[in-house]
Amino acid sequence: MAASNTTSPHSSTFILLGIPGLEAAHGWISIPFCSVYLLSLLGNCLLLAVIKMETSLHEPMYIFLSMLALANLVISSATLPKTLCIFWFKDRAIHIDTCLAQMYLLHSLATMESGFILAMAFDRYVAICNPLRHSAILTSRAIAKVGLGVVLRGPVLLAPHPFLLKWLPYCEIIIAHTYCEFMALVKLACADTMVMRTYSLTVAFLTGGADFILIVLSYVLILRAVFKLPSKEARLTSLSTCSSHICVILVTYTPVFFSFLTHRFGTSVPPHVHIIIANVYLLAPPMLNPIIYGIRSKKIRESVFRVFSVRGFHALS
Repeated sequence: MAASNTTSPHSSTFILLGIPGLEAAHGWISIPFCSVYLLSLLGNCLLLAVIKMETSLHEPMYIFLSMLALANLVISSATLPKTLCIFWFKDRAIHIDTCLAQMYLLHSLATMESGFILAMAFDRYVAICNPLRHSAILTSRAIAKVGLGVVLRGPVLLAPHPFLLKWLPYCEIIIAHTYCEFMALVKLACADTMVMRTYSLTVAFLTGGADFILIVLSYVLILRAVFKLPSKEARLTSLSTCSSHICVILVTYTPVFFSFLTHRFGTSVPPHVHIIIANVYLLAPPMLNPIIYGIRSKKIRESVFRVFSVRGFHALS
């Protein structure tokens, strides 16, 4: 379909431009995008396999980590294949139903990621501030309830989005982005979308915003408990157990806040910078999270070596 600036209110196809202004460099940009995606697949699949195989990792922290890894896998796979098709084959057309499904899946999984990071923060809080009751509080039943609540929260709160967007009249079919997301579609609408924008912002605050506030609060309590410990060695040991999770928090939330601020206050920021930041938010955490835990977590590192050494021994014998 030829790209045009206007369309009928009931057009069934959108055109994804990729990264406007950098079309000539799409081929080169695809190299790091594809490399990061492959590393994400490899790292998260390895992490899931190790956590499943090693009974010593069947603890709340690593169970929540496996849920986060699964969400990372799905969120990157929901966007990167289409982005690479745009870069490699100039396949820019996307049906409205596929576009809405991608948007819904993307935002739902983003809220799940945030929820799982909060659950991991709660686990660290209980482990450090109330260690004697850790196993009594975070039972298998409690973990299942928390996991189910996190999984259902985003899809339920975001359920109105695709239906409302489906029936909007659109003045344009060209989406200046590499994937479909809520604000990119709302900007194309010919109708008043103030109510939808307000609802979306409210959901974002009730999920990601509230999660971040609770995460910060949990670490304030953790630090207060840590600095009350009598010895420096005990304080360092307690803090080291949180280091991996703190790195994951920084990797996940830094591009989110940067993107949020540049969208609302960075009027002079070029559009391609916005789009690159939005892609960094989707690409960086899935690739870096397994690396962070592989380097910082001694239990995971030892489990990986143990799994591969056993596999190698069986292969040789």
